[in-house]
Amino acid sequence: MQRGFFITLEGGEGAGKSTHLAFVQKWLQQTGRKVVVTREPGGTELGERIRELLLHARDIDISSESELLLMFAARAEHLNKFIKPALEKGKTVLCDRFTDATYAYQGGGRGVPRERIALLETWVQGDLRPDLTLLLDVPVEVGLERAGNRSAPDRFEREDGEFFQRVRKAYLDAAAREPERIRVVDAGQKLEQVEQQIAKILQEVIHARK
Repeated sequence: MQRGFFITLEGGEGAGKSTHLAFVQKWLQQTGRKVVVTREPGGTELGERIRELLLHARDIDISSESELLLMFAARAEHLNKFIKPALEKGKTVLCDRFTDATYAYQGGGRGVPRERIALLETWVQGDLRPDLTLLLDVPVEVGLERAGNRSAPDRFEREDGEFFQRVRKAYLDAAAREPERIRVVDAGQKLEQVEQQIAKILQEVIHARK
């Protein structure tokens, strides 16, 4: 059986990942693919508990090193219990954030050296990387304004604008290094226009895979 397709969605705060994740899922299902949707950190019982700790623990001071290791602990469990088994069954895995987010948030945002993240990436993932990453890009000011209209901010959303500028730069730098895998989507446009961009990318990549 052919290995399944691994697609990730990335982007800073207010980029509209949840909305566009649903669009991508529907688009893929209409092509006849069996799609499973998951998220990081999360995707397993352990991963969801780590997510709660990382995003909502207000009374614990988590160092950048501990934050990084917790992210990869959740990812190791996620890969072994969910992502790899699904791919081996030929399913398309659609994931809300993956290791690119670690490079952006812990690397760009927190200042953890890329080399340190790369070591953990190789150890935990081996040679497994997403087949396609959709990077939903939006100016930081616009994204934060959108995010401010949602529920109470989590640990990351409470960071300042400079933090998110570094996150955005790290994402765009990654896209410049890997333009074939990481496709930048202008998420600042109207919903219909963003969906048209995404559909065009999906059509191109899926057709190439055939």
